[in-house]
Amino acid sequence: MIVSGCGGLPSSQQNSTPYRALGEPQRALEYYGQSLPITREVGDRAGETVTLTSIGLVYDGLGERQRALEYFGQALLIRREVGDRAGEAVTRYNVAMIHRARGELGRAVAELEQVVELDRQVGHPDLQSATETLRRVRHELASSDPGHRPR
Repeated sequence: MIVSGCGGLPSSQQNSTPYRALGEPQRALEYYGQSLPITREVGDRAGETVTLTSIGLVYDGLGERQRALEYFGQALLIRREVGDRAGEAVTRYNVAMIHRARGELGRAVAELEQVVELDRQVGHPDLQSATETLRRVRHELASSDPGHRPR
């Protein structure tokens, strides 16, 4: 396995980021697909969650939101298993944004409430931003559903 200085990630994972940034999502998926079995084989749970999340982000960018949710779900299970509450908050935020984009505002609010609580618990620097996003999505929900009152 070739590993370079980027946080100990396999070189295939490091190489995929420029492809995603340059608008070559299929190429990024190829590299992430090479990286995932390696991280699993060596038991690198943190690397596995980064790879799963990255794959989810690529699929989200491609508009394949259900597939993105599947990868975020796998990452979320691992983050919870290893007690990575900050990472769980980030993953839940990604899930919430997909629900929001799909018009599933109630589900987005539920995820964002968990994000805010997790951010509060770990003193995450994104707490204020997550709280503001929660406020906005609650407002969107209230506007779309006159029977719903924001908390």
